[in-house]
This record gives sequence, structure tokens and C-alpha cells, in this order.
Amino acid sequence: MMYGKIDGSALVDSLRLVTTYTDKGKQPETGKYLAFDHIRFWVGNAFQAASFYCTRMGFEPYAYRGLETGSRQTVAHAVRQNKAIFVFESALSPGNLDMGEHQTRHGDGVKDVSFTVDDCCKVFETSVKRGAQVVRPLWTETDESGSVTFAQVNTYGDTIHTFVERKNYKGHFLPGFQKVNLVDPLLTKLPKVGLNFIDHVVGNQPEQKMLGVAEWYENILQFHRFWSVDDKQLSTEYSPSS
Repeated sequence: MMYGKIDGSALVDSLRLVTTYTDKGKQPETGKYLAFDHIRFWVGNAFQAASFYCTRMGFEPYAYRGLETGSRQTVAHAVRQNKAIFVFESALSPGNLDMGEHQTRHGDGVKDVSFTVDDCCKVFETSVKRGAQVVRPLWTETDESGSVTFAQVNTYGDTIHTFVERKNYKGHFLPGFQKVNLVDPLLTKLPKVGLNFIDHVVGNQPEQKMLGVAEWYENILQFHRFWSVDDKQLSTEYSPSS
């Protein structure tokens, strides 16, 4: 992440030059993406990471999964601010190679950008038919509040997407999680931040790889590219933005 001064007038002039795509192309063959469901981070200390986002960014404890709920391999703390949900997950044993190697390569970082979909089976099968690499095929989790259907595919780097169909679930968050009822008195004394929802997710790409990733989303997940800029329109000294 880079910090620095930005000339406001130059930024406005640059944004006027962005390319707008008004032709949305064909409608998706089947299934709909409804919203970001949640963002899952793999971190070294899930409790500490969740606490930071609550005390510094205005989130509140939302749900928990760990030893007390029957999860023997990982612990997860979900925090929420209006419609934005972040889940921080850590390994409970030193033998978790996937999480350990991810931590070595990236430090604390996003592993999963999850989408709420109307029909998980159709969205998953269509993406696979179009060339998506499967991480985990369809599965369903249930509890007393109903059932949620999931599926996972790879995207760029070590990041994945989980499709989440929750129309048959009336519970607090997801099966396996319990509601956090404990109220932290510190949080009640802090000012409100006012984040409402996850607007977009930025995926940083190596040089000359960005267009290929954008085309992957168009061709595989049937996304529509509606906005883009290049280094002639908006950039820092070292990197363009698109």
C-alpha cells in the first residue's frame, strides 16, 4: 500500500477520461450474483485482527467459530458494520500447511472474496463449464436455522471465490458460527465510523497481467467491465490504477 499526496484537480481531470462501457453484452446464462457475502482473511491471530477492526474501523463482533463450537482446525471471528462482514481466520494447530504457507507468502491477507448468489449450483456449474478451476465442489452445511450451499473456485494468485446460497437459511450468519452476545464496553464509547457496505475489491496484479485477469472475470464469471483507467489517465510514480 502506498501513501502520498494527491492533487485533487488532477485526479478529477483524470477521472473524466475514464472509459465507460455502456454495452453490457449478453445476460448471464444462468444464476445471479446478488452482493458481496463476506471477505475472509487468513491471519496469524484472528482475535487480535478482529479487535483491531472493531476499535479502529468501527466494526462490531458478529459471530464466532472455534473450539467451543466444534471447530478443531481453525478459529474464526466475524465482524460486521452495517452490510459489510469481514471474517478473520487462524489455524489452531501448527500442522496447517495451507494457512502457514499463505501467511509466509502474504502475511495477514485476504484469502476469500465470497459472493451471495441466487443459485449456487447454476453459478458454479456455469463457471466451471467456462473454465474455472475448482477449489471445492458443491457442499451444504446445516443447523437448526436451515441450510447454506457453497462452492469454491480459484481466481488470481492464492485468492479464491466462494459462492454462497443462503435463501434457505434464517440463522445469524452461517452454520457452525454462533452469535457473539458479549458487548465490549469500550466499543460503546467510540465514535461511529459509518461504513455501509463493501463497494468493490481491488486485486493487485503483476505488470502486463491486469487485462488477462479482467477478461477472466468477463469470460468465466460473466462479469461486465463498466469502468477502467490506465497509466495515461491515473497513476502514481510507480503504478497505474485500473
